Amino acid sequence: MPNPDRKPLLLDFEKPLAKLEARIHEIRQLAAENGVDVSEETSDEIRKLEARTDQLRQEIFSSLSPMQRLQLARHPRRPSTLDYVQAISDEWIELHGDRRGGDDPAMVGGIARIDGRPTVIIGHQKGRDTKDNIARNFGMAAPGGYRKALRLMEHADRFSMPIFTFIDTPGAWAGLEAEQLGQGEAIACNLREMFRLDVPIICTVIGEGGSGGALGIGVGERLLMLEHSVYTVATPEACAAILWKDSGKANLAAEALKITSWDLKNLGVLDQIVPEPIGGAHSNPIKAASILKRALLENLAELSQLSSQQRRELRYQKFRHIGVFTEIPA
Repeated sequence: MPNPDRKPLLLDFEKPLAKLEARIHEIRQLAAENGVDVSEETSDEIRKLEARTDQLRQEIFSSLSPMQRLQLARHPRRPSTLDYVQAISDEWIELHGDRRGGDDPAMVGGIARIDGRPTVIIGHQKGRDTKDNIARNFGMAAPGGYRKALRLMEHADRFSMPIFTFIDTPGAWAGLEAEQLGQGEAIACNLREMFRLDVPIICTVIGEGGSGGALGIGVGERLLMLEHSVYTVATPEACAAILWKDSGKANLAAEALKITSWDLKNLGVLDQIVPEPIGGAHSNPIKAASILKRALLENLAELSQLSSQQRRELRYQKFRHIGVFTEIPA
């Protein structure tokens, strides 16, 4: 989990909150340094500031724009796949390699025991700092990463273990070497094979879900999204550059793309929005993990009541209906 003792990284819309919290801290620190109890008058001031802070936090995080939600989804301190694995599992054994000569660090996976039940967890893994991000290729998996993911999913299917996938990538790696190694084929193969698996598959967007890189581990009976995560066919910056030849119009693109959890729920793409602590998952990672674990286990309990044939049909119908619309003549 991210270290809560580190100096917070503030987004622009979080700065008014930081000023109020700094004022509260300043009052308490002055009282402690002078060795006096906080007076009734001062206590009343602190209570008013705390109440105003809570109110402002509610106002800010209940009215975020799509671009602001994208900023939260990309927050450097936002919990990653391995953070959630550590928090929700009783045991965890990471498995490596695609059995074709590679082990992509941008895609992690292994066997976990959650409340006594063996499961397979697979997810994109971003870095915590610049050095780690370079090592993890900023969460952009290469073909070997998707082949590793498929190997682990086939292992889960063979031993009747449910699959949880955690999506957090700006997109699949688009480098020349990735194309030479068969990036498109690797993702397409995953899409095809995930539809035939007999075990329950629950996919969760925990941060940024971008393009085919997200969809490569995103086929399941249930799609969950953390409240401030995003899921999109292309990043707003890329969309703006394509449509308007100006990446500075990313705000307009973010609005048009319908990338937020609420948008996707309304469009029927998403099955469940998983609430985050007020302030985002990075503000209270332990609580965020607890909420996510509860949602995963509730969905797993429901899917476990179905036969493998019913789950496959549910998976098929889910994706068959995405994008269906009725055109009304002008």
